[in-house]
Amino acid sequence: MTFAAFDPRTTALVNVHWQRDIVTRDGAFGPFFAAEVESREAIKNAVLTTQTARAHGALVVFARAAFRPGYPDLIQNCALYEQVAATGCLVDGTPGAEIIPELAPKAGEPIVTHARISAFQGTELPLMLRARGIETVLVTGVATNVTVEGTARDAVGLGYRTVLVADACAAADAAAHESTLRTFQLLGSSLNSTDLAGTFSRS
Repeated sequence: MTFAAFDPRTTALVNVHWQRDIVTRDGAFGPFFAAEVESREAIKNAVLTTQTARAHGALVVFARAAFRPGYPDLIQNCALYEQVAATGCLVDGTPGAEIIPELAPKAGEPIVTHARISAFQGTELPLMLRARGIETVLVTGVATNVTVEGTARDAVGLGYRTVLVADACAAADAAAHESTLRTFQLLGSSLNSTDLAGTFSRS
């Protein structure tokens, strides 16, 4: 399959929610996501995607969900946020809110912390991308049909060419993951981690 070329100088990779509480079996959301993350080898594929982006000089950004102790910044207006409060997870400064070691940010790679569904909401991410002249946004992470999709849709709305790295994302089940990939084709595109190096090498 042939993919359009990306200029790494104007491309940002946004890695979403690779946090202990979300993607590991002992995390608060592990019962929802860990099995799919493991079966899809999503962490390994996100690592490959990140290594490829770094090797070609693209901007690598990490987005994490984290809340202040006591949750003064958590609005419990949906089941997802009610679950956060009920389990006491994703508190800033705790191990569960940390990014997993396999995807630890390198020195100088930005980390944005958000309290809503999209990594663009209430964060410095939009200004950060504009300041660097970014035109294309690649997204990996969990869950495909929640924050990955929310972040990708916001990127489209803000004028970015947006691409989901399909095999570096996971949802609670395969059906939810695949449904998001299908519907997103009207807004952006998708590729796999092994395709990325080729798209950069042609730019």
